Amino acid sequence: MKCRRCPGTAVIELRRHNAAFCKRCFSEVFVEQVRKAIRRFAMIGAGDRVLVAVSGGKDSLALWDVLLDLGYDVDGLYLGLGIGEYSDRSREVTASFAESRGAQLTVVDLAEEYGYDIPTAGRKGARSTCAVCGLSKRYVFNKAAVDGGYDVIATGHNLDDEAATLLGNTLRWKTEYIARQSPSLAAETGMVKKVKPLHRLSELETAAFAFLRGIDYVVDECPLVAGNTQLRHKEAMNAIEASSPGTKAEFFLGYLDRGKALFAREDDVELTPCGECGQPTTARYCAFCRARAQVLGERLGEGPPVVVEDRDVVASMSGEVMPIEIYGRAPA
Repeated sequence: MKCRRCPGTAVIELRRHNAAFCKRCFSEVFVEQVRKAIRRFAMIGAGDRVLVAVSGGKDSLALWDVLLDLGYDVDGLYLGLGIGEYSDRSREVTASFAESRGAQLTVVDLAEEYGYDIPTAGRKGARSTCAVCGLSKRYVFNKAAVDGGYDVIATGHNLDDEAATLLGNTLRWKTEYIARQSPSLAAETGMVKKVKPLHRLSELETAAFAFLRGIDYVVDECPLVAGNTQLRHKEAMNAIEASSPGTKAEFFLGYLDRGKALFAREDDVELTPCGECGQPTTARYCAFCRARAQVLGERLGEGPPVVVEDRDVVASMSGEVMPIEIYGRAPA
Protein backbone atom coordinates (compact mmCIF):
# COMPACT_ATOMS: atom_id res chain seq x y z
CA MET A 1 0.00 0.00 0.00
CA LYS A 2 1.36 3.40 -1.00
CA CYS A 3 1.45 6.53 1.10
CA ARG A 4 -1.21 9.05 0.14
CA ARG A 5 1.25 11.95 0.18
CA CYS A 6 4.44 10.45 -1.27
CA PRO A 7 5.67 7.40 -3.22
CA GLY A 8 6.74 5.69 0.01
CA THR A 9 5.26 2.55 1.53
CA ALA A 10 2.43 3.16 3.98
CA VAL A 11 2.81 1.96 7.57
CA ILE A 12 -0.62 2.97 8.83
CA GLU A 13 -4.10 3.09 7.34
CA LEU A 14 -6.63 5.59 8.68
CA ARG A 15 -10.08 4.48 7.56
CA ARG A 16 -11.80 7.67 8.67
CA HIS A 17 -9.59 9.59 6.24
CA ASN A 18 -9.73 6.84 3.60
CA ALA A 19 -5.96 7.18 3.44
CA ALA A 20 -2.68 5.50 4.34
CA PHE A 21 0.63 7.15 5.23
CA CYS A 22 4.30 6.32 5.51
CA LYS A 23 6.10 6.94 8.80
CA ARG A 24 7.35 10.43 7.90
CA CYS A 25 4.10 11.65 6.37
CA PHE A 26 1.97 10.29 9.21
CA SER A 27 4.13 12.10 11.76
CA GLU A 28 3.74 15.32 9.78
CA VAL A 29 -0.03 14.87 9.56
CA PHE A 30 -0.22 14.17 13.30
CA VAL A 31 1.78 17.27 14.22
CA GLU A 32 -0.26 19.41 11.82
CA GLN A 33 -3.45 18.29 13.54
CA VAL A 34 -1.98 19.46 16.86
CA ARG A 35 -0.97 22.78 15.29
CA LYS A 36 -4.46 23.21 13.86
CA ALA A 37 -6.06 22.59 17.25
CA ILE A 38 -3.76 25.08 18.96
CA ARG A 39 -4.37 27.75 16.31
CA ARG A 40 -8.13 27.38 16.10
CA PHE A 41 -8.72 27.62 19.84
CA ALA A 42 -5.80 29.96 20.62
CA MET A 43 -4.62 27.40 23.16
CA ILE A 44 -1.08 28.68 23.71
CA GLY A 45 0.05 32.26 23.31
CA ALA A 46 3.49 33.72 22.75
CA GLY A 47 5.54 33.44 25.91
CA ASP A 48 3.09 31.13 27.69
CA ARG A 49 4.52 28.61 30.10
CA VAL A 50 2.80 25.25 29.62
CA LEU A 51 2.44 22.42 32.11
CA VAL A 52 1.58 19.03 30.57
CA ALA A 53 -0.17 16.55 32.83
CA VAL A 54 1.65 13.29 32.08
CA SER A 55 0.54 9.85 33.22
CA GLY A 56 3.01 7.59 31.44
CA GLY A 57 0.43 6.69 28.81
CA LYS A 58 0.69 7.18 25.06
CA ASP A 59 -1.47 10.28 24.81
CA SER A 60 0.19 12.52 27.38
CA LEU A 61 3.72 11.50 26.36
CA ALA A 62 2.93 11.97 22.65
CA LEU A 63 1.55 15.42 23.45
CA TRP A 64 4.60 16.39 25.49
CA ASP A 65 6.84 15.14 22.68
CA VAL A 66 5.04 17.23 20.04
CA LEU A 67 4.91 20.41 22.14
CA LEU A 68 8.63 20.14 22.85
CA ASP A 69 9.36 19.75 19.13
CA LEU A 70 7.16 22.73 18.33
CA GLY A 71 9.33 24.85 20.60
CA TYR A 72 6.90 25.64 23.39
CA ASP A 73 8.10 26.37 26.92
CA VAL A 74 6.65 23.19 28.36
CA ASP A 75 7.30 21.14 31.49
CA GLY A 76 5.67 17.94 32.73
CA LEU A 77 3.76 17.11 35.89
CA TYR A 78 3.29 13.55 37.10
CA LEU A 79 0.84 12.77 39.89
CA GLY A 80 1.54 9.57 41.84
CA LEU A 81 -1.81 7.95 42.63
CA GLY A 82 -0.51 5.10 44.76
CA ILE A 83 -1.92 2.31 42.59
CA GLY A 84 0.79 -0.27 43.31
CA GLU A 85 2.98 -1.53 40.47
CA TYR A 86 0.90 0.37 37.92
CA SER A 87 1.84 3.72 39.45
CA ASP A 88 5.46 2.65 39.94
CA ARG A 89 5.76 1.74 36.27
CA SER A 90 4.01 4.93 35.16
CA ARG A 91 6.37 7.12 37.15
CA GLU A 92 9.41 5.24 35.84
CA VAL A 93 8.30 5.63 32.21
CA THR A 94 7.50 9.31 32.65
CA ALA A 95 10.82 10.08 34.32
CA SER A 96 12.69 8.17 31.62
CA PHE A 97 10.96 10.17 28.88
CA ALA A 98 11.76 13.48 30.59
CA GLU A 99 15.42 12.50 30.92
CA SER A 100 15.63 11.43 27.28
CA ARG A 101 14.27 14.80 26.13
CA GLY A 102 16.14 16.91 28.67
CA ALA A 103 12.77 18.16 29.92
CA GLN A 104 11.74 19.23 33.39
CA LEU A 105 9.37 16.94 35.28
CA THR A 106 7.67 17.71 38.58
CA VAL A 107 6.43 14.75 40.60
CA VAL A 108 3.67 15.06 43.18
CA ASP A 109 2.82 12.05 45.34
CA LEU A 110 -0.82 12.15 46.43
CA ALA A 111 -0.25 10.16 49.63
CA GLU A 112 2.76 12.21 50.69
CA GLU A 113 1.21 15.58 49.92
CA TYR A 114 -2.43 14.99 50.83
CA GLY A 115 -2.48 11.93 53.06
CA TYR A 116 -4.35 9.42 50.90
CA ASP A 117 -3.99 7.37 47.76
CA ILE A 118 -6.65 6.49 45.19
CA PRO A 119 -7.29 2.88 46.31
CA THR A 120 -7.90 4.12 49.87
CA ALA A 121 -10.15 6.93 48.66
CA GLY A 122 -12.18 4.46 46.60
CA ARG A 123 -12.81 2.34 49.69
CA LYS A 124 -13.49 5.06 52.24
CA GLY A 125 -14.98 7.96 50.27
CA ALA A 126 -18.50 8.61 49.03
CA ARG A 127 -17.27 9.00 45.47
CA SER A 128 -16.34 6.13 43.19
CA THR A 129 -12.66 5.41 42.66
CA CYS A 130 -12.67 7.01 39.19
CA ALA A 131 -14.58 10.06 40.40
CA VAL A 132 -12.23 10.82 43.28
CA CYS A 133 -9.25 10.16 41.00
CA GLY A 134 -10.52 12.69 38.46
CA LEU A 135 -11.28 15.23 41.18
CA SER A 136 -7.81 14.79 42.69
CA LYS A 137 -6.10 15.20 39.32
CA ARG A 138 -7.98 18.38 38.45
CA TYR A 139 -7.23 19.91 41.84
CA VAL A 140 -3.53 19.00 41.96
CA PHE A 141 -2.89 19.96 38.32
CA ASN A 142 -4.42 23.39 38.83
CA LYS A 143 -2.68 24.00 42.16
CA ALA A 144 0.70 22.96 40.74
CA ALA A 145 0.18 25.24 37.73
CA VAL A 146 -0.81 28.19 39.92
CA ASP A 147 2.06 27.63 42.36
CA GLY A 148 4.54 27.18 39.51
CA GLY A 149 3.46 30.28 37.61
CA TYR A 150 2.26 28.42 34.52
CA ASP A 151 -0.18 29.98 32.07
CA VAL A 152 -1.64 26.81 30.55
CA ILE A 153 -2.36 23.23 31.60
CA ALA A 154 -2.34 20.78 28.67
CA THR A 155 -3.84 17.29 28.93
CA GLY A 156 -3.68 14.35 26.54
CA HIS A 157 -7.42 13.87 26.02
CA ASN A 158 -7.91 12.52 22.50
CA LEU A 159 -10.86 12.31 20.10
CA ASP A 160 -12.06 9.03 21.62
CA ASP A 161 -12.09 10.54 25.11
CA GLU A 162 -13.98 13.62 24.02
CA ALA A 163 -16.54 11.72 21.92
CA ALA A 164 -17.22 9.30 24.80
CA THR A 165 -17.65 12.17 27.25
CA LEU A 166 -20.04 13.96 24.90
CA LEU A 167 -22.01 10.75 24.37
CA GLY A 168 -22.35 10.16 28.12
CA ASN A 169 -23.49 13.71 28.81
CA THR A 170 -25.94 13.60 25.91
CA LEU A 171 -27.46 10.29 27.02
CA ARG A 172 -28.19 11.87 30.41
CA TRP A 173 -28.93 15.33 28.94
CA LYS A 174 -26.39 16.94 31.24
CA THR A 175 -26.78 20.20 29.34
CA GLU A 176 -24.57 22.20 31.69
CA TYR A 177 -21.69 19.76 31.07
CA ILE A 178 -22.38 19.65 27.33
CA ALA A 179 -22.20 23.44 27.20
CA ARG A 180 -18.91 23.50 29.05
CA GLN A 181 -17.15 20.75 27.10
CA SER A 182 -14.47 22.40 25.03
CA PRO A 183 -10.88 21.80 23.86
CA SER A 184 -9.97 25.04 25.63
CA LEU A 185 -11.29 26.40 28.92
CA ALA A 186 -10.32 29.98 29.68
CA ALA A 187 -8.54 30.95 32.87
CA GLU A 188 -10.71 32.12 35.73
CA THR A 189 -9.87 33.58 39.12
CA GLY A 190 -7.48 31.07 40.65
CA MET A 191 -7.94 28.66 37.74
CA VAL A 192 -5.30 28.21 35.02
CA LYS A 193 -6.34 27.86 31.38
CA LYS A 194 -6.85 24.22 30.34
CA VAL A 195 -6.36 22.90 26.80
CA LYS A 196 -6.61 19.58 24.91
CA PRO A 197 -4.40 19.79 21.80
CA LEU A 198 -5.01 16.14 20.82
CA HIS A 199 -8.79 16.42 20.54
CA ARG A 200 -8.68 16.00 16.73
CA LEU A 201 -6.67 12.77 16.92
CA SER A 202 -7.96 9.29 17.71
CA GLU A 203 -6.55 6.88 20.26
CA LEU A 204 -5.29 4.71 17.40
CA GLU A 205 -3.43 7.67 15.91
CA THR A 206 -1.76 8.66 19.18
CA ALA A 207 -0.71 5.05 19.79
CA ALA A 208 0.74 4.83 16.28
CA PHE A 209 2.57 8.13 16.68
CA ALA A 210 4.09 7.08 20.01
CA PHE A 211 5.17 3.73 18.56
CA LEU A 212 6.70 5.25 15.44
CA ARG A 213 8.50 7.87 17.54
CA GLY A 214 9.95 5.15 19.75
CA ILE A 215 8.24 6.47 22.87
CA ASP A 216 8.08 3.90 25.66
CA TYR A 217 4.70 4.14 27.36
CA VAL A 218 2.51 2.17 29.75
CA VAL A 219 0.25 -0.06 27.68
CA ASP A 220 -1.86 -1.51 30.49
CA GLU A 221 -4.98 0.31 31.61
CA CYS A 222 -5.42 1.33 35.22
CA PRO A 223 -6.35 -1.79 37.22
CA LEU A 224 -9.07 0.15 39.04
CA VAL A 225 -10.93 1.23 35.91
CA ALA A 226 -13.19 -1.84 35.60
CA GLY A 227 -16.83 -0.81 35.37
CA ASN A 228 -16.05 2.79 34.42
CA THR A 229 -19.03 4.18 32.51
CA GLN A 230 -16.85 6.09 30.06
CA LEU A 231 -15.22 2.83 28.96
CA ARG A 232 -18.66 1.52 28.00
CA HIS A 233 -19.32 4.70 26.05
CA LYS A 234 -15.98 4.24 24.28
CA GLU A 235 -16.91 0.68 23.41
CA ALA A 236 -20.22 1.86 21.98
CA MET A 237 -18.49 4.51 19.87
CA ASN A 238 -15.90 1.96 18.70
CA ALA A 239 -18.66 -0.39 17.54
CA ILE A 240 -20.25 2.38 15.48
CA GLU A 241 -16.86 3.55 14.17
CA ALA A 242 -16.01 0.02 12.99
CA SER A 243 -18.95 -0.01 10.59
CA SER A 244 -19.01 3.71 9.86
CA PRO A 245 -15.47 5.20 9.94
CA GLY A 246 -15.40 8.87 10.84
CA THR A 247 -18.36 8.77 13.22
CA LYS A 248 -16.35 9.87 16.25
CA ALA A 249 -14.90 12.85 14.41
CA GLU A 250 -18.26 13.85 12.93
CA PHE A 251 -19.91 13.56 16.34
CA PHE A 252 -17.42 15.57 18.39
CA LEU A 253 -15.95 17.95 15.81
CA GLY A 254 -19.47 18.49 14.46
CA TYR A 255 -20.55 19.41 17.97
CA LEU A 256 -17.77 22.00 18.15
CA ASP A 257 -18.64 23.42 14.71
CA ARG A 258 -22.44 23.32 14.80
CA GLY A 259 -23.83 22.01 18.07
CA LYS A 260 -22.03 23.80 20.87
CA ALA A 261 -23.76 27.12 20.22
CA LEU A 262 -27.11 25.46 20.95
CA PHE A 263 -26.22 24.93 24.60
CA ALA A 264 -26.10 28.00 26.79
CA ARG A 265 -23.59 28.27 29.60
CA GLU A 266 -24.35 29.81 32.94
CA ASP A 267 -21.20 31.61 34.00
CA ASP A 268 -22.67 33.90 36.62
CA VAL A 269 -21.57 31.74 39.55
CA GLU A 270 -19.34 33.51 42.03
CA LEU A 271 -16.03 31.86 42.90
CA THR A 272 -14.71 32.41 46.42
CA PRO A 273 -11.63 31.00 48.19
CA CYS A 274 -12.10 27.61 49.81
CA GLY A 275 -12.16 27.96 53.59
CA GLU A 276 -9.61 25.16 53.90
CA CYS A 277 -7.11 25.45 51.02
CA GLY A 278 -7.87 28.82 49.41
CA GLN A 279 -8.54 27.41 45.95
CA PRO A 280 -11.60 28.84 44.13
CA THR A 281 -14.95 27.22 44.77
CA THR A 282 -18.67 27.98 44.67
CA ALA A 283 -19.18 26.63 48.19
CA ARG A 284 -17.63 27.25 51.58
CA TYR A 285 -15.24 24.37 51.03
CA CYS A 286 -14.12 23.02 47.65
CA ALA A 287 -15.11 19.55 46.49
CA PHE A 288 -11.53 18.30 46.85
CA CYS A 289 -11.22 19.35 50.49
CA ARG A 290 -14.63 17.86 51.31
CA ALA A 291 -13.74 14.56 49.64
CA ARG A 292 -10.31 14.46 51.29
CA ALA A 293 -11.76 15.17 54.74
CA GLN A 294 -14.24 12.36 54.32
CA VAL A 295 -11.57 9.88 53.25
CA LEU A 296 -9.32 10.86 56.18
CA GLY A 297 -12.16 11.03 58.68
CA GLU A 298 -11.47 14.69 59.40
CA ARG A 299 -13.71 17.71 59.80
CA LEU A 300 -13.35 20.99 57.99
CA GLY A 301 -13.89 24.08 60.09
CA GLU A 302 -15.55 23.92 63.47
CA GLY A 303 -18.60 22.14 64.76
CA PRO A 304 -20.21 18.84 63.84
CA PRO A 305 -20.88 17.65 60.30
CA VAL A 306 -23.79 19.41 58.67
CA VAL A 307 -25.89 17.67 56.02
CA VAL A 308 -27.50 20.14 53.63
CA GLU A 309 -31.30 19.80 53.61
CA ASP A 310 -31.53 19.16 49.87
CA ARG A 311 -28.76 16.59 50.19
CA ASP A 312 -25.78 17.72 48.21
CA VAL A 313 -24.98 14.84 45.91
CA VAL A 314 -22.11 13.56 43.86
CA ALA A 315 -22.64 11.88 40.49
CA SER A 316 -19.86 9.35 40.21
CA MET A 317 -18.29 8.04 37.02
CA SER A 318 -20.42 4.92 37.43
CA GLY A 319 -23.59 6.99 37.35
CA GLU A 320 -24.42 6.42 41.02
CA VAL A 321 -25.75 9.32 43.07
CA MET A 322 -24.71 9.42 46.69
CA PRO A 323 -25.21 11.91 49.54
CA ILE A 324 -22.14 13.53 51.02
CA GLU A 325 -21.63 15.43 54.23
CA ILE A 326 -20.61 19.07 54.20
CA TYR A 327 -18.28 19.72 57.08
CA GLY A 328 -18.49 23.05 58.80
CA ARG A 329 -20.46 25.08 61.27
CA ALA A 330 -24.23 25.12 60.89
CA PRO A 331 -25.72 28.52 60.03
CA ALA A 332 -27.11 30.40 62.99
